[in-house]
Parts: sequence; C-alpha cells; structure tokens
Amino acid sequence: MPLILQSTTPLSAADLDTARTLARASDLVLRSDTVAAAGDCAPLTPALRDALDDFCGPRAIDWAVVPAGRRLSDFRLVAMDMDSTLITIECIDEIADFCGLKAEVSAITEAAMRGEITDFNESLRRRVALLKGLDASVLDRVYDERLRLSPGAERMLQTVQALGLRTLLVSGGFVHFTEKLKARLRLDVTRANTLEIVDGKLTGNVVGEIVNADVKARTVQEVCAQIGATPDQAIVMGDGSNDLKMMAVAGLSVAFRAKPVVRAQASVAFNHVGLDGLLALFPH
Repeated sequence: MPLILQSTTPLSAADLDTARTLARASDLVLRSDTVAAAGDCAPLTPALRDALDDFCGPRAIDWAVVPAGRRLSDFRLVAMDMDSTLITIECIDEIADFCGLKAEVSAITEAAMRGEITDFNESLRRRVALLKGLDASVLDRVYDERLRLSPGAERMLQTVQALGLRTLLVSGGFVHFTEKLKARLRLDVTRANTLEIVDGKLTGNVVGEIVNADVKARTVQEVCAQIGATPDQAIVMGDGSNDLKMMAVAGLSVAFRAKPVVRAQASVAFNHVGLDGLLALFPH
C-alpha cells in the first residue's frame, strides 16, 4: 500500500530516509518540496502506526497509508463536517460569545466533540437554550466577521468538483451557515439544524430532527444512493466524535485536526496540512 508524507514546509532528506526505514518502504520519492510518496510499505500494524506518529508528529509531518490502485476520480462523493472541519470555528460558540456565554457553551461543545457527552441531541439543546432571546442578526455577524474557511478548503473543493465528484456538507451546526456556504462554494447538498427564530429573536429551540451522528451517517448513505454510488466511493472528512459514524461507512475517512478519538479511527489524519492534503493521497 502506498505511503504518503506531507508537510507545510520542505521535507528533508534525513526525515525521508528515517520514515522509509520505519515503514520498510522500497523507495520514498519527492513529488514536490512538501510531498513524498512510496509505492509500497509494510502492513499498517498498530506498532507501525505508533512509530510513524512518534516520528512524524514532532516534525509536523502528516503521513498516510492508502489503498493501492485507486484514483481520486474513482470516488464519487466528498462529505464534510462544517465546524472545525470545512471552517475554522465552532459557530455555536461564536454565537454564544455575543451574549457573554462563550466559555460555558464551548465547554459543552468540547466535551461533546471528545465523546465525553454521549447524547449529542441533549448537548445541542442545552447549548441552544442558552441563546434564547439573542437577536437573530448575530448569525450574520458571525458569518461575516468570524467564519473563515479552513486552509486548503477552496483548492480541495475546486479540484474534486472538476473531477466530477459531488459534495455534501452535513453538520450538527446550523442551516444559516450551511446555506451560505452552499452558495459560496457551489456545494451539491447540505444538511444541518434549524434554529427557531420568532420576531427576530432566537427562541432557544431547534426545529425538526437534530443532525446527530446517526443522521450524518444516514445522510451520507442517502446521498450516495441518490447519485448512484456506494458508500465505499465516499470520502468523509470530520473532526469530532459526532462524525465517527459517517466516517465509518465511507471508503476513506479523513480526520482533520481532530480529537484523538477520531484520529485513532480514521483512515487518514491531517494534523498539519490543509484540506487540500486530500489531493496528494491519490493520482487524479
């Protein structure tokens, strides 16, 4: 199986030599200053995973062992989480900042993402309830003033879209943001939660079915069926425990600057490179 190394700075010959030895790779050839690939390496055992983590982590190198013989164009769907994956912020935390409750809401968000709060629905309701009475105009302020795309997001999306892959943004966050991003980035499908707004104010309630881990996984499967693809032809990118179920149904799962529980279960982890690190994993 091919071994891919990526960094945001040039890879050194010494680092390549050590990584090649660790992985028992026959060769490790630079594709660019920041990307190197070996055609084959040793089986990815827990011991090899730990060894690569221990060596690459302190050097800000991301490594991946990917299935041989696949091209990026063999996939049909790229599905992404929104908060802290496609974008750099947690929208609910930034909304809460406008009513002085960011620390309290962030603590619940972090615990949920780490998997310490197992009932996502309840954790979301608790956080949204704290927003009751907030002027809905705050949502636009968060989008305009604080929302930023993650590094490499636009390049990754433009490339996969040019290859004909469909795109899905599925989020435990809010429709207000996913709809704006859908138009901005020309995404095919989005799904998220709807905040109830009455007389221009947030009521502290969520309308309709909450997009939790099960709904995320179901949505990936439904969109695959709609486009005539199998889940094995889906790439899923996420960062928190709420993403694990949809990552598990995919042919390739990418943990993006993720919590340890997610990195441990993902096919690939990007801790340093941007979302466009996906483009280096397979020939196009």
